Amino acid sequence: MIAPREHKYEKLRLKNLDSYDILDTLQEADYDNITAIAAEICNTPIALVSFIDDKRQWFKSHYGIDETETPKELSFCAHAINDENNIFIIQDTRTDDRFKNNPLVTDNPKIVFYAGVPLKSANGLPLGTLCVLDNKPNLLSKGQQKSLMALSNQVMNLLELRKSKSSLNKALSALEEKNLELERFAFIAAHDLKSPLLNISSLAELFLEDYKLQIDTDGIELLEMIIKSSDNLKELINGLLDYSKSDTILKHKKSDINLNTMVSEIEGLFNYDHNLSLVLNSTLTQIVINKTAVSHILINLVSNAIKYNDKSEVKIELGISETPSHYEFYVKDNGPGIDAKNHSKIFNIFEKVAKQDRFGREGNGIGLATVKKIVEKLDGQIKVESKLGNGATFIFTIEK
Repeated sequence: MIAPREHKYEKLRLKNLDSYDILDTLQEADYDNITAIAAEICNTPIALVSFIDDKRQWFKSHYGIDETETPKELSFCAHAINDENNIFIIQDTRTDDRFKNNPLVTDNPKIVFYAGVPLKSANGLPLGTLCVLDNKPNLLSKGQQKSLMALSNQVMNLLELRKSKSSLNKALSALEEKNLELERFAFIAAHDLKSPLLNISSLAELFLEDYKLQIDTDGIELLEMIIKSSDNLKELINGLLDYSKSDTILKHKKSDINLNTMVSEIEGLFNYDHNLSLVLNSTLTQIVINKTAVSHILINLVSNAIKYNDKSEVKIELGISETPSHYEFYVKDNGPGIDAKNHSKIFNIFEKVAKQDRFGREGNGIGLATVKKIVEKLDGQIKVESKLGNGATFIFTIEK
């Protein structure tokens, strides 16, 4: 018996093998199907998918035998990977000096015939083999050899898919960790920014109230600009926080929601200082949804309908219906409407089509972008139907 020599690029080969994270994994039907087909095509009792590490030959799939590994020095496949461009065939191991005294030949499983196709990765380095074995002399026809090579390609396809999936999972895990870090940073930054902004705004308002009679017109205007700028910056910070936390909202579980109760809660948020009429139009009384997410959407749309309305009484109609797969909502207002050319723009983050709302405040272009993000994450769609002078109707769907 002659032990196999190490591959000429053994360190690189072992590193490459480790990158697939395949060693010592559980059996899988996809690999077992391939060895069963290989044994059938080649008319042999044994077929293996084997990988060669630094000390052993390990079987990902073993058709016809119970063993899961053998020492590397006894391995036929460790010989085969040194001829990675060809099928390695031994018709009768008992007459071959490399194998005739091998315990795998002289004792069970008494291997007499061996044919192995190296499993090569994209960089040309072999990982192991797809091989078939028999306990009597054998031959493979050209057709059988071709089929065995085709099956070895399928093994490599499975391995590459596994590697890609593993890389994707690692990337997703890293991305989730990064998102959590950004979320924590946003929260801390927002908290640290909002406190001094509140102080600036409050102090400016106190100063204006106490010393208004002692300040000229220009001074009063400057103080009012400070207050307005502070308020705008607070709104921007709040909007960015809402946008960054929208994925967190989606993690809330669905629950049974009474529509009249939900509408009353939304109306209660705005009725205290606005002349608002909010009407529910629905034949449904209960729906099963992520209340936090849908409430966030509706509050944002109702808030916009109020802020950008040009009527003394704000009239809003909220409609809810259902299909077999989705709930459909609409929020219809009696405001000034939206020009058709701006219908798609308004859902883009930081896109603003109105200079200011009815209270003289500038928007930040984040609210509707957040709404669109949440709706699409809930496997729905959102659009607006509107003409200038005829109000606007925002329509969105949410998967049940």
